[in-house]
Amino acid sequence: MPTFRQFDLIAFDWDGTLFDSTAIITRSIQNAVVDVGGARPSQKDASYVIGLGLMQALAHAAPDVPPEKYPELGERYRHHYALAQHDISLFDGVLAMLAALKERQHLLTVATGKSRHGLNDAFQAVELQGLFHGSRTADETKGKPHPLMLQELMREFDVAPERTLMIGDTTHDLQMALNAGCASVGVSYGAHEPDAFHALSPRFIAHSVPELHDWLQLNA
Repeated sequence: MPTFRQFDLIAFDWDGTLFDSTAIITRSIQNAVVDVGGARPSQKDASYVIGLGLMQALAHAAPDVPPEKYPELGERYRHHYALAQHDISLFDGVLAMLAALKERQHLLTVATGKSRHGLNDAFQAVELQGLFHGSRTADETKGKPHPLMLQELMREFDVAPERTLMIGDTTHDLQMALNAGCASVGVSYGAHEPDAFHALSPRFIAHSVPELHDWLQLNA
C-alpha cells in the first residue's frame, strides 16, 4: 500500500454507495406516488432520482402530482421508508474499507440527498459513530448536483478541490464532483447504470465494495 495520499478528503454518497437501500427507496417512492393519486413510476424512473433532495426527487418521479400535494407525498414516502428502514444494511466490506482509510488518515465524510434527521438515524442504527469526520445533507445545503455540499465540506476542513474525492452510485454524485472541481469514482452496484458515468469522467468505476477498497488503497 502506498504511504502517500493523493486525496486528503473523501466524500461518500450514502444510499446505494455505502448503505444497501436502493430497492427500498425505489419501492417507497413508487408507493408514495400511488398513495396520493399519481401514476406509479417505473422502477427506472423511481431509482433515477435517488441521491436528489427528497422533494426534488418526488417531483421528478411524479410529474402528474400537483405541487400542493408534495408535502403529503413526502409524508407518504417517509411512512413507507420507515416501515422498511431496519431491513437496510451496509454493503459487505464497507466497515473494513472505512477503517483502513481512516487509519491512513483520510478525512472521511458523507454528502447525501438524505435529510439530516435520516442520516443521523442511519449513523446510530449501524453504529458508525467516530468513523466520519463530517457530513452534509440536502436539506441543510442544496440538493445534488449542486456543489454546495462538497464546497462546505472542503471549507470546513480547509481542503482544496484537487485533494478531494467524491464516491457515489449516481450521475448526480459525479456531476456534483465535476461542479465542485473534484475528482470522482463511480460504483455500479447502486441506483444508476454505469454506462452513464463515462461522460462525467470518473477516475474509476467499481463493481463491488472490495474492488472499490482495492482501488482506494492503491490510488487514493
